[in-house]
Amino acid sequence: MAAVGRLPSAVVALLLALLCLAGTSVATNVTYDHRALVIDGVRRVLVSGSIHYPRSTPDMWPGLMQKAKDGGLDMVETYVFWDVHEPVRGQYDFEGRNDLVRFVKAAADAGLYVHLRIGPYVCAEWNYGGFPLWLHFIPGIKFRTDNEPFKTEMQRFTEKVVATMKGAGLYASQGGPIILSQIENEYGNIDASYGAPGKSYIRWAAGMAVALDTGVPWVMCQQADTPAPLINTCNGFYCDQFTPSLSSRPKLWTENWSGWFLSFGGAVPYRPTEDLAFAVARFYQRGGTLQNYYMYHGGTNFGRSSGGPFISTSYDYDAPIDEYGLVRQPKWGHLRDVHKAIKMCEPALIATDPSYMSLGQNAEAHVYKAGSLCAAFLANIDNQSDKTVTFNGKAYKLPAWSVSILPDCKNVVLNTAQINSQVASTQMRNLGFSTQASDGSSVEAELASSTWSYAVEPVGITKENAMTKPGLMEQINTTADASDFLWYSTSIIVAGDEPYLNGSQSNLLVNSLGHVLQVFVNGKFAGSSKGSATSSLISLTTPVTLVPGKNKIDLLSATVGLTNYGAFFDLVGAGITGPVKLTGPKGTLDLSSADWTYQIGLRGEDLHLYNPSEASPEWVSDNSYPTNNPLTWYKSKFTTPAGDDPVAIDFTGMGKGEAWVNGQSIGRYWPTNIAPQSGCVNSCNYRGPYSASKCQKKCGQPSQILYHVPRSFLQPGSNDIVLFEQFGGDPSKISFTTKQTESVCAHVSEDHPDQIDSWISPQQKLQRSGPALRLECPKEGQVISSIKFASFGTPSGTCGSYSHGECSSSQALAVAQEACVGVSSCSVPVSAKNFGDPCRGVTKSLVVEAACS
Repeated sequence: MAAVGRLPSAVVALLLALLCLAGTSVATNVTYDHRALVIDGVRRVLVSGSIHYPRSTPDMWPGLMQKAKDGGLDMVETYVFWDVHEPVRGQYDFEGRNDLVRFVKAAADAGLYVHLRIGPYVCAEWNYGGFPLWLHFIPGIKFRTDNEPFKTEMQRFTEKVVATMKGAGLYASQGGPIILSQIENEYGNIDASYGAPGKSYIRWAAGMAVALDTGVPWVMCQQADTPAPLINTCNGFYCDQFTPSLSSRPKLWTENWSGWFLSFGGAVPYRPTEDLAFAVARFYQRGGTLQNYYMYHGGTNFGRSSGGPFISTSYDYDAPIDEYGLVRQPKWGHLRDVHKAIKMCEPALIATDPSYMSLGQNAEAHVYKAGSLCAAFLANIDNQSDKTVTFNGKAYKLPAWSVSILPDCKNVVLNTAQINSQVASTQMRNLGFSTQASDGSSVEAELASSTWSYAVEPVGITKENAMTKPGLMEQINTTADASDFLWYSTSIIVAGDEPYLNGSQSNLLVNSLGHVLQVFVNGKFAGSSKGSATSSLISLTTPVTLVPGKNKIDLLSATVGLTNYGAFFDLVGAGITGPVKLTGPKGTLDLSSADWTYQIGLRGEDLHLYNPSEASPEWVSDNSYPTNNPLTWYKSKFTTPAGDDPVAIDFTGMGKGEAWVNGQSIGRYWPTNIAPQSGCVNSCNYRGPYSASKCQKKCGQPSQILYHVPRSFLQPGSNDIVLFEQFGGDPSKISFTTKQTESVCAHVSEDHPDQIDSWISPQQKLQRSGPALRLECPKEGQVISSIKFASFGTPSGTCGSYSHGECSSSQALAVAQEACVGVSSCSVPVSAKNFGDPCRGVTKSLVVEAACS
């Protein structure tokens, strides 16, 4: 310090300033112009992907972020979920899966920007659209309109989120990763229903957001009349036709739906990779500069977080990173290549606007040319026919429904319909149920009957706080969503000569707003019914047997996620609103206006039976336990599956319920809810416009039988599992599975562009070395141990079931083995020089399937 003291005071001041700055992040200036977001004075072409923090775990976040970065993303987008952060008004939760600060920092650690979509209405197939239920009960409130109670609460929560982010220094203006924020969400889809107060509300929301002074731009999606300076953005399967409502705004795409959500009772939707890549390329071709995949990783609806109603526990979304956190091939790899190709065009894209050129019917080019910079996109938007077009005096082959990307306006580095990326064949390996033997050793086997404890959930009213009122009460207003369950109980006196009787028999009619109904008469199960994702309404008529004297009728109504979308969605009800009638050959007894006693939730919920750390005398441990009985709790222990592969439980054999592992809910299970027999296709043609129902699989099968158990939910050694079974099942039939890669495959033709990584900077002369097939083992430390199949010629099939065509080189297997066995990755040129020419004049392909170990 003495030496520093002898320095000139100006130098000392400079040194101290530099020391202060060394521990801080440098602020980033984010603005926009008509072409793009502008970061520190430079226009940027950006690729983003949605990852929702409550749908994964903090232990998963670093890996997800790194896979996003490796996949070519610049940014991660997430909603902010009001209900998880403020479950009770004024009581906040930003811990565990709700640790938004940690999530944003994880993105920054991977070198990613963040788009924070505060909403606070989020839709997202999330329970009640992300609103906490207490909001519904504020006097005088009306959601999402010019209503003072609602605006007060919305502003209070938005300010809380912004203050939390500022407090952690996470906005770009503070040196953090957040470069964009969103207020409201898809309001333009339904604002006509709210009239003039809706328009006033949107103006208020925009002004409120800007006044928070985050230092980054704000957006509104699906809102054509978005007030300045906010940017209006597009959501949809395709947004290339979208035009911002003001010429000063850039063309941004906040939701490119990478697949679609799954509903209990529905088939599994998926979106072909080629079509998704086509949509991305078309967007950038036609002037877009930021697009976001919704979802890039979908994750899991843990607990009771799913909305809908009837949204499944899996929120996989056919995303590039699957529910378990593994890359989905070839979607992840092909999109990575698309991103690289677009990034090669970035200097030209940010320099100018595109010019349009017709290349014939259903074929067109968009060219970005500024000085020596030139990039072109050639599109064939015909959904049937391939085309050969002429561009700048050169012929180019364009498969139907595809875009070719030319970073130098000469050479095709990628075509969206030609996939160079490898495919992975995965399996869920059934482990049985690994239980803990009496000596502490691990026994991998189906559970024996002695390994389960059970507790019977009583039928009807058992709580002292039950309430009795005349008439039928709507469920959500009664339970405030404290539980899925609401008991409705009444009783009647039967003399034996009532007109609604036929002997001792009658028909009980129950009408409900949904979602699931069970009927018990005198403590015995008498019937059930359920709604669906298309209509939650229930009208059940079931025969019942009555006895002379007092008869007790207990109706159990259950919700399966609350409505999350639509105008006035918050007013959509659930539960039994009637009529409820007993009918017979001579008359009817209407019970709708009778006295009904109500119980919110289950006795087992109040006793916390799902929490194994709380002992309860309710549990029974016998040599046998009841199976296929409704309203039964089960508990057992298991050992953690070895290794690091993702873990899931196969709930085959169970009916419907909820499951907890070590006290944490992995969500609702419902393996008996079967998809329709029709509506699926064996192979979905990627050509032509995609819709949510175009490509579906698993018709006639359970919508979901596998339920993700994050590794962070497990502990070394012994673990507890608790089930609440609503319909009836046999827990000895459930099993643990791990997701493993069986094979890696690739299929590349002589017509494919060469691998994207083989191209050098577009500012230099591009050299084409020819297409090549590349394979890489999915795990670090693995090597290719064998070649299961190889064919050069006209092979067909899919990964795991390839076959040789009429034309096939006899050298293919030996060449692939020589190039690939014993290494973690390999590249094999796709050329007759490498394999010989088994059929001259025919375009040939190379297919290789390999195993890694």
